[in-house]
Amino acid sequence: MSEGHIHFYLGIDGGGTGCRARIEDTHGTVLGQGLSGPATTRLGVDGAWASVRRAFEAAIDEAGFNEKQIARIHAGVGLAGMRRKGAIAAFEALPHRFARIVFASDSDTACLGAHSGLDGAIAIAGTGSVGLGLVKGRRLRIGGYGFPISDEGSGADIGLNAVRAALQGHDGRIPLSLLLTEIMNRFDDDPAEVVAWMDRASATDYATLAPMVLRHADQGDAAARRIVQDAAAQIDMLVRTLFDQKAPRVTLLGGLSGPLEPWLSPDVRRRLKPADGDAVDGAIILARRAAEGLPSL
Repeated sequence: MSEGHIHFYLGIDGGGTGCRARIEDTHGTVLGQGLSGPATTRLGVDGAWASVRRAFEAAIDEAGFNEKQIARIHAGVGLAGMRRKGAIAAFEALPHRFARIVFASDSDTACLGAHSGLDGAIAIAGTGSVGLGLVKGRRLRIGGYGFPISDEGSGADIGLNAVRAALQGHDGRIPLSLLLTEIMNRFDDDPAEVVAWMDRASATDYATLAPMVLRHADQGDAAARRIVQDAAAQIDMLVRTLFDQKAPRVTLLGGLSGPLEPWLSPDVRRRLKPADGDAVDGAIILARRAAEGLPSL
């Protein structure tokens, strides 16, 4: 293959906590990697792109690429929040130095990476929750409509249910437990403080309570166990629905996937497939498809 026909592939995964970039050659050899801060559409196009640039410039520097080599890069970028209306078009309008660049949601690239680009689905259990997949060209989306009306079984949902139960325990509507007492202690045992916190709390704030709930559940706290069992039942439903929608394989991902998996139903646990790769691998697949002129998703 002549030098002019050599392609390089850049995969980028940008989320609310950080951005990762990796450059590979046609054989899959890693040539350079880079990291930067959060890269989500909530930062705006300019803010997210600045973080993406820092990550891929670091990868380019590590690879030692010159301008000719940069011009042969095919890039795939998965960013949190790309499902917002107009987001992809706004990013596609940005100038770049690559042969081509394609954008997708970070959940789409996570799904591609989890199944090596083949048909399959993912159930994400993190701050939020959602089921996503690709089956014979048909895209699946189950849930994930946003907290508090959706995202069942997520960290935010677990936190909300824990605060609700703590108030019920404070009132004497349900028995107090160590979990419920610990939550109320955070608010000086004052429901008015809980209400004041609620007025400004985000999904992320509620999700910070999830590790506490899971810890107490593992220690046998009755209230915590009910909350976690309810969350696991919601994730069970999500996974089963993805299989009902003909997904040939489903992978559980997200920050709560490990802690919640032991609480899932045995039949669901048996059917789950470990991920082949991560969202950066999926972004590389996106880039390779772009280079081959194939549909991105």
